[in-house]
Amino acid sequence: MESLEEYPYVDSETKDKVGRNPRKLRIFDEKMRSQCWHKADVVPGRHPERWRKDSAGNIVCRRLTRCEGCLCYEYDHIQPYSKGGETDVSNCQILQSRVNRLKSNKDSLGKRELEKYSCDIKFGEKELDLIEMAVYGNVERPGMQCRIKTVAESLGVTVAKSNKAPQKSCELPYKDSSQ
Repeated sequence: MESLEEYPYVDSETKDKVGRNPRKLRIFDEKMRSQCWHKADVVPGRHPERWRKDSAGNIVCRRLTRCEGCLCYEYDHIQPYSKGGETDVSNCQILQSRVNRLKSNKDSLGKRELEKYSCDIKFGEKELDLIEMAVYGNVERPGMQCRIKTVAESLGVTVAKSNKAPQKSCELPYKDSSQ
């Protein structure tokens, strides 16, 4: 088992915070993950809380973390933790999962090198709408705010309406190719 004494750059406050488990030192906490997400590039025309671009320019979905797909991502130490990189927001980036795994503990990789590790699949507006509908149950972007149909709507049953204006249900996949 590793000991905290093997990490000379860890201050005493952090040592107290993580207890005797040095592995916790390499994990970004919730606040750092949120800040890391917000410093990533926004995907034009998509909801910024749902979609971002990683450091290689890949589109990733906020709900798809700790998985292997092309829209999945992980929080990465820009300067690898194993090479002295700190676990703080300034050293955090989001990376498509496969890019992060292939990057491993390499440092000083530019965007071009990271792009080489990226998934070959590129998603268009329609595909992202379908994925967003599947993941979130609705689509929120400029020009399109809609939700998945309720069971009652699918069955053609009328139910009592609430005072709140309902979001319209989506017609996905698209019925015509003009959208």
